[in-house]
Amino acid sequence: MYKLGLVVLGLLSVGDLLMPVLTDGEHPPMVIAIGAAVVGLVSLVLIGFAWRGKRWSLAPLITLRLASALLAVPAFFESGVPAAAVAAAGVGVAATVFGVVAVLLPSRELAGVR
Repeated sequence: MYKLGLVVLGLLSVGDLLMPVLTDGEHPPMVIAIGAAVVGLVSLVLIGFAWRGKRWSLAPLITLRLASALLAVPAFFESGVPAAAVAAAGVGVAATVFGVVAVLLPSRELAGVR
């Protein structure tokens, strides 16, 4: 589950990294898209460390991914946001929760189960 969680968080990070080229400048605003891209880039670096077993990278990775999910929350409350953007925000938030939970679940190796 750990590596599956990292893959999900990695895909979300790539999506964040592409945000400035996918936005129309209003949904999300360009400043949010650029912030998301920075979060995505730093997240990808942290995922690389986590993939190689560096557990110290998990706390900042989870913090950044949850911050990214929080950046999507205004899409649910702002008027005039296209339905596709609201749906994408919902999928992104749900995938973030799944990825974080999957990364935090103890692996069978760590639990001593064979």
